[in-house]
Amino acid sequence: MPTFGRHICYPGNFFFNLTGQIINHSSPMDKLFNVDWHSMFIPSLSLLEIFLRGTLTYWVIYLCMRLFRRGTGQLSIADLLLITMISDAAQNAMAGTYNSISEGAVLILTLLFWDYAIDWMGYKKVIFGKFAKPDPVLLVRNGRLLHKNMEKELIDEEELTALLREKDVDDYKKVKTCYLEATGNISVILKE
Repeated sequence: MPTFGRHICYPGNFFFNLTGQIINHSSPMDKLFNVDWHSMFIPSLSLLEIFLRGTLTYWVIYLCMRLFRRGTGQLSIADLLLITMISDAAQNAMAGTYNSISEGAVLILTLLFWDYAIDWMGYKKVIFGKFAKPDPVLLVRNGRLLHKNMEKELIDEEELTALLREKDVDDYKKVKTCYLEATGNISVILKE
């Protein structure tokens, strides 16, 4: 056994003195370069539990966002704040207290899986095609604002006018039809 002064050295940061007491001599350099490979890759939670937590949390957030949010194509500050707060609130429910890379990878793959699955089901019209990709909503017809549809989508005249200006339309009275598409963008057809 190698010795360090009056101590017997063992692999790792622990030394035993001659009376058998354990002495921890971890240096600041040990904290920088020692890697706990076991806790880094071996899950502390069941990977199935992480998959189920990720799935349930994803669906709760998806349904809430789908039912209560359908904004226009750009994110506002309020939208970014909402997304940030939802992600923070959902983190513990989704992940529990995981520490390993494998648990994080399973959670990320779960979220990516459901994101792709919803897009695929919407494309194939499986189960909830109409729910995943709603029909366009008519906002302007023959130069007249459809206030009932605008109110349903929480778009006021000022916001619609701004969106039309982004499409190089200076007056909604020149518009034959204007739709709010499923993507949140607007499509405009001008009068002849």
